[in-house]
Amino acid sequence: MFWKRKNKEVFEDRKSDSDMTKLYPMSQSGKIKKKQQDVLGFLEANKIGFEEKDIAANEENRKWMRENVPENNRPATGYPLPPQIFNESQYRGDYDAFFEARENNAVYAFLGLTAPPGSKEAEAQAKQQA
Repeated sequence: MFWKRKNKEVFEDRKSDSDMTKLYPMSQSGKIKKKQQDVLGFLEANKIGFEEKDIAANEENRKWMRENVPENNRPATGYPLPPQIFNESQYRGDYDAFFEARENNAVYAFLGLTAPPGSKEAEAQAKQQA
């Protein structure tokens, strides 16, 4: 939900900032959703099989994710935020790690998968091995 100011004059008679109602929207959830959609879109477009685990509706999934993100990948305070990516039970990384791998044409390696023949990643691996 957001509020849109229709008329500037509505706020002119306030005496100070403390007279104005302040709204602190949770913009983080929109960012999380965009990141999740980015990962899912990539996996679907590249026909990479995956199983989506909803942590909002399932406490068991949320607990498992939190417990299986390695200590050195957790935030200083709070819990790790989705999306967190695993290959079976092996932690692969968060969205930032996924994004970096995608930018470097190394997503299959990031996911712990073999790059399909003819992909940019497979070609890059072949050049490195030659």
